[in-house]
Amino acid sequence: MSDTAYSPGHVPLCTALHGRELLDNPVLNKGNAFDRRERDLFGLHGLLPAHVETLAGQVELACARLAALPDNFARHIALREIQDRNETLFYAIVEQGLEKWLPIIYTPAIGRACQQFSHIWTRPRGLFLNFTDRGRIAEILASPQWDDVRVIVASDGGSILGIGDQGANGMGIPIGKLSLYTACGGLDPAYALPVLLDVGTDNEALLADPEYIGWRHRRVRGVEYDAFIAEFVTAVAARWPAIALHWEDLPGADALRILRRYRDGMCTYNDDIQGTAGVAAGALLAAIRAGAAPLAEQRIVIFGAGGAGCGIADLLARMMMVDAGMTAADARRRFFMVDVDGLVRHGMDKMTEGQRPFARPADIAAGWQVADGAHVTLAEVVAHVRPTTLIGTSGQGGAFTRQIVESMAQHVTRPVIFALSNPTANIEATPADLLEWTDGRAIIGTGGPFTPVTHAGRPRPVDQINNSYVFPGVGLAVVAGGITRMTDGMFLAAARALAGLSPAGGAQGGVDAPLLPPVSGLRTVAMAVACAVIRQGQAEGVAPAMSDTDVEAALAAAMWRPRYRPYERREHSST
Repeated sequence: MSDTAYSPGHVPLCTALHGRELLDNPVLNKGNAFDRRERDLFGLHGLLPAHVETLAGQVELACARLAALPDNFARHIALREIQDRNETLFYAIVEQGLEKWLPIIYTPAIGRACQQFSHIWTRPRGLFLNFTDRGRIAEILASPQWDDVRVIVASDGGSILGIGDQGANGMGIPIGKLSLYTACGGLDPAYALPVLLDVGTDNEALLADPEYIGWRHRRVRGVEYDAFIAEFVTAVAARWPAIALHWEDLPGADALRILRRYRDGMCTYNDDIQGTAGVAAGALLAAIRAGAAPLAEQRIVIFGAGGAGCGIADLLARMMMVDAGMTAADARRRFFMVDVDGLVRHGMDKMTEGQRPFARPADIAAGWQVADGAHVTLAEVVAHVRPTTLIGTSGQGGAFTRQIVESMAQHVTRPVIFALSNPTANIEATPADLLEWTDGRAIIGTGGPFTPVTHAGRPRPVDQINNSYVFPGVGLAVVAGGITRMTDGMFLAAARALAGLSPAGGAQGGVDAPLLPPVSGLRTVAMAVACAVIRQGQAEGVAPAMSDTDVEAALAAAMWRPRYRPYERREHSST
């Protein structure tokens, strides 16, 4: 066995950490892959066994141990423990099989991981900023250990996937999202900071759980909540002027309000609203290439009029205006939003800001046959609207019934049906049912991973219309391209870039071709999305001018790979 665990020619990394401090730093730790020179240099003799291993050897051993575990939830826990010890090893494992490991480090396993987070949490990662910390958030963020941070994912745990309020347990989501930024987009782990804004929880089970790690208090709302968020955002913008602040899984009304309040003052975006919209728009463009109705002829029903559903409608309407030449009013008339109170119409109580532009006239159903004029159901909307596209962001498992799907398919040659809710138990309809109920004509996509479905003797791929096709490239663009604001035009550019990589349509496509590139190619997707986002940012004046060659070089330089580098000793500064 060689004495070195890295390839010749690697640029050395200098660090002042020594001994146990170095081993306890997950970004820098190599475990027993520190070679003998490094063990001399950093005082590691006695702290490590004699054998010097390679990264490849560590990956092989870890994968064998993971394979022996009973289920994917156990593997999720084991991988998180590896990540907390050795980030390079963690990402080297994930890199050798993205399609295999992504469902384990994120959806669907992440849903259960959040529910059990207090019981599986062993080591601090990122920041828990509690409501009781108000007045000193800037002081907490000032720690030198966060000097390299370039991307923050922040959540208040209030609306985790389809499982609701998880309080501090929601930290699993920022950790998981940042793992995908690195695995899929090449973000250096040293740049990543997960943040949980703990404003309490209304989850009775958590409040009663003696092992719950969060602040045991009812959720803070209203003016106090907004002031806490404002203190956090102000401190972040002052600490890191070039940061990308990514919001995740905030409750719907808070999510849109916070996005609109801060998006013009810093580079911030909400992935539930904008990232979901970007990947859905890219998938719909690909579906149109595969034979769905043209953009100008689309009639779109969205079931679930929260942040994600409204974000999708908003970006698709913008796309209709830009690409099909429609007016804003004409584009919005192509949408029918259905929520818990039925078809969203003017005059309804508790209409959100996001729903308002897409609300239909109060008397739109006057000529329809409906059971209750005050509550027009999804089935009734589909029967009368005859949509070309049906999108689910409701979190209601089984909501797309056979009756609804067959009613839609009667009037559309290639119906587009995207059942996007997560986790898997909350999906609006399974791919197998959707294909059966449409005689195989549907162009389908899901929010979580599904294996191919055999229909009429042929395997049909099931596209995972997951935000990981968009947000890793957005983060890469911010880091490499100097973007100062994130605009709707950038997410539209990301959608077009994603559609441009679609195997569907064209000379190489067919009726059974997937809409989106394989998960194994997500780094290639991230590069294409990042290029498109940077160029759009330049066009809108929120990114510095660079030539195409310089953009590509900057992106390549920014993309981190899980490889061990040789270390050199840097003495602590005396100043």
